[in-house]
Amino acid sequence: MKYLDEFQDPGLARRLLDEIRATVTRPWALMEVCGGQTHTIIRHGIDQLLPDKVELIHGPGCPVCVTPLEVIDKALEIAARPDVIFCSFGDMLRVPGSDRDLFQVRSHGGDVRVVYSPLDALKIAQQNPHRQVVFFGIGFETTAPPNAMTVHQARKLGIPNFSLLVSHVRVPPAIEAIMQSPSCRVQAFLAAGHVCSVMGMREYPELAERFRVPIVVTGFEPLDILEGIRRTVRQLERGEHTVENAYPRAVRPEGNPAAQAMLADVFEVTDRAWRGIGTIPASGWRLSERYRDYDAEYRFSVEGLTTREPAACRSGEVLQGLIKPHECEAFGTTCTPRTPLGATMVSSEGACAAYYLYRRLGTPPTPQEASPVA
Repeated sequence: MKYLDEFQDPGLARRLLDEIRATVTRPWALMEVCGGQTHTIIRHGIDQLLPDKVELIHGPGCPVCVTPLEVIDKALEIAARPDVIFCSFGDMLRVPGSDRDLFQVRSHGGDVRVVYSPLDALKIAQQNPHRQVVFFGIGFETTAPPNAMTVHQARKLGIPNFSLLVSHVRVPPAIEAIMQSPSCRVQAFLAAGHVCSVMGMREYPELAERFRVPIVVTGFEPLDILEGIRRTVRQLERGEHTVENAYPRAVRPEGNPAAQAMLADVFEVTDRAWRGIGTIPASGWRLSERYRDYDAEYRFSVEGLTTREPAACRSGEVLQGLIKPHECEAFGTTCTPRTPLGATMVSSEGACAAYYLYRRLGTPPTPQEASPVA
């Protein structure tokens, strides 16, 4: 199938690795922002195939992982109400709140349903006019447009029993917060191609210039990642700090104007809390005043919740790139996919889940075990 074989070619991977080795002369620390890129890197052992001087730092690019505990607890409270049908993508059901998750709510009688699109939730609302239907809208700029469009449709069709619990976040403010952190070691970024396919690249040149860091927009297949690293290392060695598009088959500089227009109509920019990180100014969206009647937080007035993070969980440090997952004492012992302490262990894009799934437990493979893009 197109893009599956041609972007996983071992011969081309070796050539890119050779070019990276020939280019690098000093240590560099690069951050991949997207959790999908993290899984590609760990699954194929790309970080272990790179020269020792090139370090990959895993960033806060998992939307499930950065959804704040307070919002998770609000979702659990709403989902437990008898008049509510609570709809969500499947990867949110195992995310732990303060004392339970959505699976446990469902096991105690809550009507929690997995859907594959927010429009599925809207259809459920049409079919159940006497019950409140809530869709859990999380994610970065990639999932925000369909969620915005669903709210737009609900208003257009006059469906009053549908609402959205919003926890959308934006990548550029997160990059800014990372670079402003006193503990920051990041010298360059691999930007998420799917985000840029929606929003374009216009917000990145100012960040690259202000913080003097290369930003390379990158895809998700092994050769995409290696090409992004090659371009990033080349810029670093030359002392450059520009924005490059290494994913032109999906990303245009202007992005998707129709999706941006829908976002501007339905949402407004707001400060957002990121789980394990804290509040980042102007880093998220909420429903605008015009669509406030469809905001589940306003509709259900869930207040006064007491949140509690597990003391042993260091997922916040993982999300900030301060430690690797296997450096957490709970990793693989008290924290596993069956008994997760944090969202990074259960999300399909979480760094801890990637390390556990691909048996990255702290011991690197021997040279005989490591082969490009297996």
